[in-house]
Amino acid sequence: MWLFVMFDLPVKTRKERKTYTRFRSNLLAEGFSMLQFSVYARYCPSEESAASHRRHIRQWMPGKGQVRILSVTEHQFSKMEIHFGKKRHQAEQPPQQLTLF
Repeated sequence: MWLFVMFDLPVKTRKERKTYTRFRSNLLAEGFSMLQFSVYARYCPSEESAASHRRHIRQWMPGKGQVRILSVTEHQFSKMEIHFGKKRHQAEQPPQQLTLF
């Protein structure tokens, strides 16, 4: 399963930019990859793993702005169309090995 995090956070003040940067850094440290600006995704091998990541994200959520978390199956994810200009690309593949910490 793939877990998506999409967000719109305010960045007008120095404090808001710092909050945005911290949230984004936490996503990257958690193993998420940027698909587009403010759209991040991570492969999760199970629903339990996805639930754990959702809990972490809820802990980091800033007090302002909007954050959406979406889970999609591997089958649904593989149906995504990706275009760079008019050229079509394949969707990302799940990792072959799990990273153990």
